[in-house]
Amino acid sequence: MLFHSSIRKELARSFGATLVVLVTVVMTMTLIRTLGEAGRGVFNPADVMIIMGYTVLSDMPTILSMCLFLAVLNVLTRMFRDSEMVIWFGSGRGLTSLIKPLFRFAWPILLVITALAFLILPWAFSRIEDMRDRYEKRGDIARIEPGQFQESANGERVFFIEKDSNGTQTGNNVFIAQHKDNKESITSARSGRVEITKGDKFLVLENGQRLEKVANKPDLTVAAFKTYGAKVDADDQSARSFVPSRAKSTLELLRSPTNVHMAEISWRAGLALAAINFVVIALATAGVNPRVGRTANLGFAFMAFIVYFNLLILGKSWVETGQVQFGVFLLALHGGALALALLWLTKRHNNWVFRTKRAVPAPRTANRNVA
Repeated sequence: MLFHSSIRKELARSFGATLVVLVTVVMTMTLIRTLGEAGRGVFNPADVMIIMGYTVLSDMPTILSMCLFLAVLNVLTRMFRDSEMVIWFGSGRGLTSLIKPLFRFAWPILLVITALAFLILPWAFSRIEDMRDRYEKRGDIARIEPGQFQESANGERVFFIEKDSNGTQTGNNVFIAQHKDNKESITSARSGRVEITKGDKFLVLENGQRLEKVANKPDLTVAAFKTYGAKVDADDQSARSFVPSRAKSTLELLRSPTNVHMAEISWRAGLALAAINFVVIALATAGVNPRVGRTANLGFAFMAFIVYFNLLILGKSWVETGQVQFGVFLLALHGGALALALLWLTKRHNNWVFRTKRAVPAPRTANRNVA
């Protein structure tokens, strides 16, 4: 039908424009947050763009759901405002007849959201956790940054190098503070370089001094040296000791149906079910009220989206703590939202009007004066 074709084209234009705006906003916010985490030493500064890409990819199910909701709501609201829906209603069709063209447009997006939620989202989180873990397990030499105090992986040493030579593993004005086996030592040198001896890395210091003190003893040992070698820890190549549930594949979660795993599955399934419900909610609530202006529907859209996804997060925590069962939560939230949307859609389709009975005032009797 020509009308169905035109509405799908308009939905595609609105969806594309909304997607570009939201992705730009999310990328900007993610970049600021990732730069802050890199500055605190959570990520490698060189991996900021990669981390940002994985983070935006993990947020795509939510972004696509919101874009689909706004696209349907904006297009239908415009049709009401321009009286195009009057022609549609005049041809003997109602609001429920729009369900078919809307879902004919939305089904590829819903399929992408489902694939992202169950397949791509855990993969992106897993890559982020791998990069975070690899950066935390880097060796002492990799941790050293010129002009900054850096702690070793085991927390026993603190390094400081004033400046280094690019392209070479050498530096000037080296400072090392170490606490190990009830001994505290401070070593400083004018220069230092990294050497590999029998597969082990050593930091060779030249022209410096070393101060050593044993705990609970007043003695302090001071020694000057021309060359001093200190073994440094290599990169830890071991696998991650802990894998969060959000970084596990859906198949792994289903094989071990604990409360934590079922809570994560409820979140992933909720992303797909929420997107379906948003199409019906947008159809049921679309309209124009001249008294409240054009931004009323947009404000409602943001409010409904925030409330729905906050309930998703709250329900995930309930399932995780065992307060609510997995199936009960899905049926109560998503089934309840769908039932309310369909009830409201049926009410508008049939033009039902709910009126309350008002008390009828008693007739007044005129007072007559009897002569």
